[in-house]
Amino acid sequence: MSSRAATTSRATAYRVAGVGILLASALVAVVWALIVGGGAEPPLLQDPGPFVLWGTPIARLVMNIAAAVMLGSLVLALFGLRAGDGSFDAALNIASIGAAVFTVAAGLTGFLAFMAAFNPQLSIEREFGTQLGRFLLELPLGQSWLITTIFGAIITVLAFAWRSWTPTFLTALLAAASFLPLATQGHAGDLSGHALAVNSILLHTVGAAVWLGGLLLLVLLRGRKDVTPTTLVARYSSLAIAAFAVVAVSGVTRSIVAVGDWEALWTTPYGWIVLAKVVLLIGMGILGAWYRARLIPKLAGPRAAGWFWLLVLCEVSLMGLASGAAAALARTPPPTGETAAFLQTPAQILTGSLLPPEFTLERWFTATDVDILWVVAAGFGVFFYLAGVRRLRLRGDRWPIYRTVFWLLGLLMLVWVTSGPINAYQEYLFSVHMLGHMMLSMAIPLLLVSGAPITLALRAIRKRDDGTRGGREWIMWAVHSPFSRVVTHPLVAAAVFIVSLWAFYFTDLVRWSMFEHLGHEWMIIHFLITGYLFAMSLVGIDPVPYRLPYPGRLITLIAVMAMHAFFGVAIMMQEGLMVADWFGAMGRDWGATPMEDQYVGGGIAWSIGEIPTLIVAITVAIQWSRDDTKVQKRTDRNADRTGDAELEEYNAKLAALAERDQRREAQGKQ
Repeated sequence: MSSRAATTSRATAYRVAGVGILLASALVAVVWALIVGGGAEPPLLQDPGPFVLWGTPIARLVMNIAAAVMLGSLVLALFGLRAGDGSFDAALNIASIGAAVFTVAAGLTGFLAFMAAFNPQLSIEREFGTQLGRFLLELPLGQSWLITTIFGAIITVLAFAWRSWTPTFLTALLAAASFLPLATQGHAGDLSGHALAVNSILLHTVGAAVWLGGLLLLVLLRGRKDVTPTTLVARYSSLAIAAFAVVAVSGVTRSIVAVGDWEALWTTPYGWIVLAKVVLLIGMGILGAWYRARLIPKLAGPRAAGWFWLLVLCEVSLMGLASGAAAALARTPPPTGETAAFLQTPAQILTGSLLPPEFTLERWFTATDVDILWVVAAGFGVFFYLAGVRRLRLRGDRWPIYRTVFWLLGLLMLVWVTSGPINAYQEYLFSVHMLGHMMLSMAIPLLLVSGAPITLALRAIRKRDDGTRGGREWIMWAVHSPFSRVVTHPLVAAAVFIVSLWAFYFTDLVRWSMFEHLGHEWMIIHFLITGYLFAMSLVGIDPVPYRLPYPGRLITLIAVMAMHAFFGVAIMMQEGLMVADWFGAMGRDWGATPMEDQYVGGGIAWSIGEIPTLIVAITVAIQWSRDDTKVQKRTDRNADRTGDAELEEYNAKLAALAERDQRREAQGKQ
C-alpha cells in the first residue's frame, strides 16, 4: 500500500472513530444521567413502559446531535469555505444528511412524547390515528414537534439543492429558526421564569450546535485537497470561542432558573447532573484555549495529523458526554416547578410570574426582569466594537471617541429596557409598555446609528483574499444586496417605520406580543430594526445605496413626526381598553386603572416619543449646515488653486453672449 493510500485509510479510520466516540460517550452519559436523575423512572399513573421512558431521551439525543450537524456544517461552510469548491458542496451534503436524521428523530421523539402523555394502546385503528392527529394539530406540545419535523424536512431538501452563497445563508437562518420550537419543550415552559428559561435554552442549543456541528465537519472534511487545515481550524476556533461564551452564559442562567438555590445544586439529582455539565464545559473551555494558543500553529508542522486528531478526539469525547447529560436533563424534573393551576393568581396565569409590587420611584432603580437574549447580544456588541476600535488604534488609525460613547450608551439603554424596570412592568402597565416601545424604536436606534458600527467593521475587519467570506465580506454583501437597496431607501424606511406603529397597536399583533413569548421578542427585533433603518437613512454615516438631500430628509421627518403625533392622540382617544383580556384581567390592585394607564401611554407616545425625533431634526439641520460649509470651502480652495478660472470662464461666456446680442440688434437696425 502506498503512503498516500495509507494516509487516506488512517484519516477514514479516525473519522469513524471520532463519530463513534461521540455517540458512545453520549450514550453512556444519557444512561448515567437518567439513572441518577430518575428521568426514566415510571410515573405513578399511566406508565407508558420502558421503551417510551428510555427511548424518548435517546431519540432526543440523536435529534440534538443531528441538529448540530445540520446547523454547524452550514455555519462553518458560510464562514470558512468557498462556494463552488468541493469542500463547500461536501459540507452542504453533510448538513442535508444531518437534517434528514434530525427530521426522523424529531418525528420519533414527538411520537414518543404523545405515547408518554396519553399512554394510548398502540394500534392501527382509526381511534388511535384520530388521537395522534389531535395531539399534533391542537395541543401546543404536539404542534411544536410537528413544526420541528417540518422544519427538518424543508432544510433537508434546501441544503441538498442549493449550492451558492445566498441560498445557503437563508438555509442556515431556517436551520437556526428550527431550534425555537425545541426551546419551548421539556421543562423550560413550566418554570416560573418562563421567558428567561426559554431564551436560555434557545441560546444554549444554538451555541452548542454551532460548536459541536463545526467540530464534526472538521473531522469529516479532514484530508481533502481543497481544505487548508490550519486556516479552517483557526476559523472554526473563532466560532467556537463565541459559541463557548453563549453556551456558558445561557447554561448558567438556565441552571439558576431550574435549580433555584445553591443547596438544591448540591443536594438534588438535577443539580448533580448540572454540576457534571459544568465540569465538562470547563474542560472544553480549557482545551479550546490550549489548542488555540498552542496547537493551531503546530498544524502546519510535520506532525500535523497527530496533533489534529488528538485535539478532535479529546474534544469530541467531552462534547458527547455533555450532549448525553443535556438530553437526560430534558427528562429530569427540576427542583423548581410550576405552581398548581388552582393556586395561581390572575397575573401568574397570564404572565407566569407573580404580580410585582407597585411601580414606585425606587422600583425604577431596583426592578429587574432579565432577558438573557438581549444581554448576550449587547455583550457581543460591546466586545466586537471595542475590539474594532483597538485594532484601528494599534495600526495608527483614529476613531472618534464620541461614536464609541454613543454606541455603548445605546447598548446600555437596550439592556436597561429589555432587562430592567421597563421589562419588569411592561406586561402589567400599558404606559410602561409604550415607553419601552418608544425607546426601542427611536431613542436606542439613534444612539446606535451614531456609533457607525458598519463603518467601523469595514475598517477594522481584515479582508480575505481566498474567495471565502468572513465578517467584512458578509457585511459588504448585506449593504449591497437588492433587499438592502429597498429597505434602506429613505422613503421606504420612513413608511415601514410609521406603518408598523399603527399596524402593531390597531391589529392583533399587540395581542400576540403580550400572550406569546415569540411575539414579544419579535416586537423588540422589529422595532429596533425599523427604528435603526429610519435613523440611518436620515443621520447615519454608514454606507447605504441612496440618501435623500437634506431638504428631503427634513420634509420626510416632519411627515413622520405628524403621523407619530396623530398616533399618540389616537391612543389617548380610545374609548375601549386595548387587549382588555390582558391589561384588564391582570388583577392589579395598585396604580392607575387600566383605562387611565392607557391614556397615559398615549400621552407618552405623543409627547416623550417626539423627543428623539426632535433630536434627529436638529442633527439633520446641523449636518446640512456643515455640508454647505464644506462645499463652500472646497469651492474656495479650488478658486485659490485655479485663480478663479471657473469664474473668469463663466464671465467670459456671459460677455460673449452679450456681444452676440449687440451684433444682432445692430443688424436689425440696418
